[in-house]
Amino acid sequence: MQNLFFSLFIILLMACSPKSIRNDKATGALDHSSECRNCITEQEADAGWQLLFDGKTTKGWRGFKKEKFPEAGWTVKDGMLMVEYSGKGEAGNGGDIITEEQFSDFELNIEWKISPGGNSGVMFRVTESEEYKDSWNTAPEVQILDDFGYEERNEGYVINLKQMTGANYDMHAPSFYYAKPVGEWNQFHLIVDGSHVEHWLNDRKIVDYELWSPEWKELVKKSKFSVYADYGLARSGHIALQDHGHTVWFRNIKIRRISDKKKGQVTSDTCLPAGRSDQ
Repeated sequence: MQNLFFSLFIILLMACSPKSIRNDKATGALDHSSECRNCITEQEADAGWQLLFDGKTTKGWRGFKKEKFPEAGWTVKDGMLMVEYSGKGEAGNGGDIITEEQFSDFELNIEWKISPGGNSGVMFRVTESEEYKDSWNTAPEVQILDDFGYEERNEGYVINLKQMTGANYDMHAPSFYYAKPVGEWNQFHLIVDGSHVEHWLNDRKIVDYELWSPEWKELVKKSKFSVYADYGLARSGHIALQDHGHTVWFRNIKIRRISDKKKGQVTSDTCLPAGRSDQ
């Protein structure tokens, strides 16, 4: 019955969403029509984009609070960075992974697809304080979820709107439902500029908020993060991908620092090596 009510609510959310939200197209999203997978086009490079996953190796990534990349759980296969089903509920075999590099103000593009009943997330400005066990203890999370199958495959768990795909987990619900079905590729476009944050899902803005504002502080107090004194306070940190024990795939992970944006545009669509630097 809960699943029925949830499904009906999603249908109403899709039908009644304001026209202004439907037409709010992402200006920073990358070209999905390009055949350049896990590489940077010349146009993207000149716009300041940097590749975080080369489609072949785990270069640039390591385990959370670890010196090296996990030996289990995570793997690179067919141009995808994937974490495999652990069979241990929420406990993954590999743990969360983070970028070796840290970022402050940036735009992030990442494509992902989730398995049936799956759960994962993308976190930003993650820190590695000894005080906290998990990456999500320290930083906001953009939720990845099988919204319609998670409850069914995880008995006793009831999701709410603030835990749906694209949400600022446990804090801000998405304003509209744009997630594609399980097994299909989705894209996040994340903007983090000082205190201002925007979540875009498949070229549509669904969440925006101001970190450290009175409203944000009040939401933290009412959330599961209230017990973590430093939650979301870092001005810079790592990008993290969550191992929640379920199979999830990532590809085309690209970032640009907001300070590196460039006005010039190049029309060429030529793929460049992953390590190409700006000229």
